[in-house]
Amino acid sequence: MDSFLLLQVRNHDDPMRQQEVDCFARAFQCDPRQILVHDLLAGVPTVRQLDAVDMVVLGGSGDYSVAEGGDWLPPVLEAMRELFDLSKPTFASCWGFQALAKALGGEVVTDLGRAELGTVEVFLTDEGLADPLFAFLGERFLAPMGHQDCVVELPPGAIRLASSELVSNQAFRFPDKPIYCTQFHPELDRHALLERVRAYPKYVESITGETIESFAARCQEAPKSNQLLGRFLRHLRSHAGTAANRV
Repeated sequence: MDSFLLLQVRNHDDPMRQQEVDCFARAFQCDPRQILVHDLLAGVPTVRQLDAVDMVVLGGSGDYSVAEGGDWLPPVLEAMRELFDLSKPTFASCWGFQALAKALGGEVVTDLGRAELGTVEVFLTDEGLADPLFAFLGERFLAPMGHQDCVVELPPGAIRLASSELVSNQAFRFPDKPIYCTQFHPELDRHALLERVRAYPKYVESITGETIESFAARCQEAPKSNQLLGRFLRHLRSHAGTAANRV
């Protein structure tokens, strides 16, 4: 049975804390009890905690921004560097995408002009089309989004896999590491995206200028991107042992 460690940066009263667990469980087709949760605001995970699970996942963050930072950020970035140094199988979306990029030498900024919310068309780079995990997505696919921070510079050595019309860095991976990162949310289906947006209603108006009702009417399902986490898990299984480090 696979085990997962979800590294969260969310306030204790954030209504999406459990919803995020349930979303990853749906994406991995596993019992939510297989997903352990570690609160990064309370401290970083130990190597023993990381060794005890098959995969680490990171998602959104509610009220926390990599670009804005704070006292909480330096230890969190050190935890990201440890995941990299250990070559721990990791999938990071949205905030996690930004945190890993920042920790390993990339640049993250807040830019409302490039903010994305809803179902957005994403297209693969040549490297994405050749990637063993991403190639199935095809040249263009829909993906759930919700961000104001953008990665404007990838970490040294990172391979860019996907872009959108507004944001050039939508996904990347590291050579010889079982680590993939996406700005979009493959763990969210349409229902979960709308549930998330209703929990943070200020973002709909600030990013899109719409009411929640009109925003919801144009949101679509994103069936291809919703397969990505399950395929990542199967990809790791097929490259078990030392071969996993060559994902």
